[in-house]
Amino acid sequence: MSLAGLCTLVLLAQAPVTPAPNSKPPVSPARAVPASLSAPQAAMPLPGPVRENGWKPLTPEQRAALIADQAESPLAERLLGMSEKFLNTPYVISPLGEGQGVDPDPPFRLDAVDCLTFVEETLALGLARGEPEVPTLLERIRYANTPAYEDRNHLMEAQWLPNNIKKGLLVDVTRRYAKDDAVAVTKTLTPYTWQSKSSMALQLPRERQPVGTFTLNMIPLEKVLTHARNVASGTILVVLREDLPLKATRVTHLGFVVQKKKRTYLRHASKGGYNRVVDEDLETFLARNARYDKWKVTGVSLFEARRPPPSFASQPTPAAGSAAVGTP
Repeated sequence: MSLAGLCTLVLLAQAPVTPAPNSKPPVSPARAVPASLSAPQAAMPLPGPVRENGWKPLTPEQRAALIADQAESPLAERLLGMSEKFLNTPYVISPLGEGQGVDPDPPFRLDAVDCLTFVEETLALGLARGEPEVPTLLERIRYANTPAYEDRNHLMEAQWLPNNIKKGLLVDVTRRYAKDDAVAVTKTLTPYTWQSKSSMALQLPRERQPVGTFTLNMIPLEKVLTHARNVASGTILVVLREDLPLKATRVTHLGFVVQKKKRTYLRHASKGGYNRVVDEDLETFLARNARYDKWKVTGVSLFEARRPPPSFASQPTPAAGSAAVGTP
């Protein structure tokens, strides 16, 4: 994209966004990190949404019926339907935990999300063939093996993405859509990384601190709009920033691609400005990200969810790398 084109995108993002009533002043997205990198904390008071989300009016019986209805429909349709129910859900930093220990927040809730738990819960609800499967599926998505804080998939490049790919729940489709415009990028974690304040906030014991170099495919920021209209609805879009040695991740946001009315949107839990789950025009979203200069956004990666075998939600957690790729 030319400099003039980039400036045009920036101008499109200048329209003010009205914060939700009673919400706190927006935190600069340039400093935002996913909840997986936030220190465990009690859930903050919920900001008032513009209107309630689609889950709140449902009785337990209605919710169970909705999850079971058309469970074998194409997974993308399921993800769009389940994620739509979260629209207007308040953004709360790290709203899920283990219910005890380091992070005593509840392991499941529908009244508050951050960018990561919104995607995780949508995946669990969409993959489930019935409500009883949801807790197990969510556990498989959020943890490497056991539902313990130190075994949670805290880091996207080193844990969340590779573990869910190995389990057959995700497939990297970045190069499918971007072809020659996709580039390989890395995130390197060293003992030095774990000396930073943000890394130590994870409170992981030394033996559970990942080190090494992890590779991702990325569409450079200036190339994203070139391919955006071809990306299927329901695809997970992951935002990457430049690799800084003291940051334990390059991934700072994620959401679902939604194609509608001849425009491409990002359905995501937005911390700044909206403070809730919204469908935001992708062009506007990218323009805002292009302005961040303290920790520059470099591009996005794309992942397609896959449906695991029926036994996945009932059998013991498989060893890492033992699961085959699932089906769409």
